[in-house]
Amino acid sequence: MSQKLANKKSKVNNNPHDASSELLALESKYCSWGDTVHYAEKLNIFESAEGSFLYDNNGVEFLDLQMWYSAVNFGYKNKRLNNALKKQIDTLPQLACQYLHKEKILLAAKIARRNEMAFEEKGRVHFNVGGSSALEDSLKLVRNHSGRSLVFAFMGGYHGRTLAASAITSSFRYREHFGHFGDRAHFVPFPYCFRCPYDKKKDFCDLYCLKQFERLFETEYYSIVNKKSNRCEFSAFYIEAVQGTGGYIVPPQDYFSNLKEILDKYGILFVDDEIQMGFFRTGKLWAIEHFNVTPDIMVFGKALTNGLNPISGIWAKEKLISPDVFPPGSTHSTFSSNPLGTAVGLEVMKLIEDSNFAVEVPKKGQYFLSRLKKLQKKYPQIGDVDGLGLALRVEMCEKDGYTPSKELADKIVELGLNGNLSAGGKKRGLILDIGGYYKNVFTMAPSFYITEEEIDLGIDLFEEALSKALKKS
Repeated sequence: MSQKLANKKSKVNNNPHDASSELLALESKYCSWGDTVHYAEKLNIFESAEGSFLYDNNGVEFLDLQMWYSAVNFGYKNKRLNNALKKQIDTLPQLACQYLHKEKILLAAKIARRNEMAFEEKGRVHFNVGGSSALEDSLKLVRNHSGRSLVFAFMGGYHGRTLAASAITSSFRYREHFGHFGDRAHFVPFPYCFRCPYDKKKDFCDLYCLKQFERLFETEYYSIVNKKSNRCEFSAFYIEAVQGTGGYIVPPQDYFSNLKEILDKYGILFVDDEIQMGFFRTGKLWAIEHFNVTPDIMVFGKALTNGLNPISGIWAKEKLISPDVFPPGSTHSTFSSNPLGTAVGLEVMKLIEDSNFAVEVPKKGQYFLSRLKKLQKKYPQIGDVDGLGLALRVEMCEKDGYTPSKELADKIVELGLNGNLSAGGKKRGLILDIGGYYKNVFTMAPSFYITEEEIDLGIDLFEEALSKALKKS
């Protein structure tokens, strides 16, 4: 056993009076450590949740500013969505996916009609379970249409942990121990303006990074295109309109529309991964709507059921998914359109129709962003603050405001999880998530129902944790 694991095991068993100690001892012995739980030094066991808060088994209240990686956009224990699930449990809780039920049909119709209105393009919806599975279904559509398997993807992009999804996710560590079972993507720099890979300045670069991508098509000797036939060896480009795990990076306004023109010229499909940013996280149903681009294929999941069921799906243009080209049996999953998931998903779409998130999410996002920018002026260690809607980023740096500081970010997360912050007049905790190329970016995705008072509390808790972390440095 490594010394690091030995030290960690001692940490989870050193307080026999703690309400969690017995459970943590069992977890340490019987649960796989192969998931992401043990990224954290402090292991918490939570017992209840409501609104924007989690509660541990010692009764400590934690303000959650990441909401299950943006899966719980509509708040914990949302009564309307929970009731939809309970009703379905008592009506049609199980049904093999080879048979039809009305919730599946109505949910698919709502998404397809909404996309037809937004993009002026007819399409169809196919359901699966979990974002990675839906992503793999999209790869099947791409290969079926093009007959080619190579794809472009972005540096910093994240599309899942299954074997095929890992191949188009830029992090080598996801593939390191498992090898290759499919074609690895050709990774292209994302327009990450705060840390431009070409050392350009946003206001003067004239989308230099995109011009570098376009250069790949100038000659056949860049191994991308046959200039005689104008055919490209690559079938699709997988994008996130706002990079998620990469650090909630918002690209320049004209980037994707210009990229789409290049892709269309060479018959390369534009595949939009909305798993983390979909369902109004950015202030629109789909993040790509901010950039005036019509995707050929879209992948969605997470907040579709507010975290109550792992249903996911793809939407694709009719020419790519019609029964003539994608007939019965082309893909299947036992739980793909389960009635519990489709019932909640349908209620989520109705909730969206009944709400004013297009106004409320940007308004709350601007207020939250303004409070973060005030902190940025006070602390030089906050190198970059940005956001779109309620997808917010806070990049932690050294005192120069640029050199990445993973250590500082980790300390702040640990202080939040310890549940010993005092802002707001009582003992509290703070739930934060770290992303970014250097694992120094707080990617904040609060509930859409977060109040200004709760945003203020979040700022106070964050500043307290930051102040304590700096004193420890």
